[in-house]
Amino acid sequence: MATITKKGAASAPAGQFNDVGGSFLGHPKGLFVLFLTEMWERMSYYGMRALLVLYMVDHLFLRPDVNTQVVGFATIKGILESIFGTLEIQPLASQIYGLYTGLVYATPLIGGWVADRWLGQYRTVIVGGILMTIGHFLMAFENLFFPALFFLIIGNGAFKPNISTQVGDLYGKDDPRRDGAFTLFYMGINLGAFLSPLVCGTLGQKLGWHWGFGSAGVGMIIGLMVYIFGQRLIHVHPDHAGAKLQNKTEAQKNAKKEPFTPAEWKAIWALIILCGLNVVFWAVYEQQGNTMQLWADNQTNWNLMGFEVPSTWYQSFNPLAILIFAPLLGIFWKKQAAKDKEPSSVTKMAIGCLLLAAAFCIMIFAASVVGDARGSVLWLVMTTMVLTLGELYLSPVGLSLVTKVAPARIVSMMMGMWFLSSFLGNYLSGYLGTFYSTMSKGSFFTMMAVLAAIAAVAMAAFNKPLRSALGHH
Repeated sequence: MATITKKGAASAPAGQFNDVGGSFLGHPKGLFVLFLTEMWERMSYYGMRALLVLYMVDHLFLRPDVNTQVVGFATIKGILESIFGTLEIQPLASQIYGLYTGLVYATPLIGGWVADRWLGQYRTVIVGGILMTIGHFLMAFENLFFPALFFLIIGNGAFKPNISTQVGDLYGKDDPRRDGAFTLFYMGINLGAFLSPLVCGTLGQKLGWHWGFGSAGVGMIIGLMVYIFGQRLIHVHPDHAGAKLQNKTEAQKNAKKEPFTPAEWKAIWALIILCGLNVVFWAVYEQQGNTMQLWADNQTNWNLMGFEVPSTWYQSFNPLAILIFAPLLGIFWKKQAAKDKEPSSVTKMAIGCLLLAAAFCIMIFAASVVGDARGSVLWLVMTTMVLTLGELYLSPVGLSLVTKVAPARIVSMMMGMWFLSSFLGNYLSGYLGTFYSTMSKGSFFTMMAVLAAIAAVAMAAFNKPLRSALGHH
């Protein structure tokens, strides 16, 4: 854990910022250490994810000796089939994809607890990075596929919550740069997600699966090195450090002494409803890495002026769209706010679900035009543009809403519930993906659009009672 120096303990003069390790572009240098660390970690994670479904469907599960060669395959397949019946290759791969991406959202709850109670943030991030590095390199061995996923899931749980928390720890509680810092950090996430398919996906599809997985491991090592050697620049702001202890003590006292008010109960139940609808959104949205990647691989023409572009480049569309649309949408919302026409948070989330439904309506049309042939990549471009706008209307707005309206003494628990809904949504995406090979493509995309539209209608229907519970938010 970073220590607070004597220099850092002194309060900064009015109008100035107390950046213990020095500043760069108006922010503590430690922010850019965390930016680069997260960028490389996300590059490794999304690079591996871009290849995951294709690896299972096109290679690993096609092997006739897979039951005896891949450690744990027979057990996991047997458990899933005891619940869902016989699973062919694509439905089985979809189930495993859903379990993997879902557990990635569940384990950070454990990783945060380990850091708070035992190892501290710094050591927990190091442990998480090492475990993920091991997982990426184990992916190079076919028989260790499931142990590799286990290391990646556990490592992500240790790494993810603690690297993000350290961004906030760099700033005092009243520092106006905090929102800008998280915006920069978010850009690092999406920059890594954009680059990963271009590197890991290309190597995996052009040179061999293990080259792609190995390059993800190299990216994780680089991220770890940046974090370790840049640790001297990451200092917890003294105001924030003291406030954390004080708030924790006060929250513990209040939790024991004060019951929730009727208004707080309204806010809690409203957030629970939104979490339930959030499950549906992510179940449809996460088809990007699952069935939509299969469409990109099997039914999209990737020949560009004689060069066969790897289909995993599709995974770069979404982060690139986020980098483009996020600042533009922020400007648009500011203009709406200036005219007193900005939608409430709940309305924005309903719009997000509606845009997600519209994105899959494009795919319904694509399925009718393309049929069993290969169609233009523009279908995926248009779908991703609309889908990304839906994500921006729902995901950051939902996170912000939880921190604003949840009772202060249980805000962490409510945030945990929000991420739990992401876990359930990611797993449900795997289950829904099992129908991709048993339904017509048009029917499958229709099912996705209908589910997203139902979530949008439900949010709109609950808008009035939810606004009553959530106040002006």
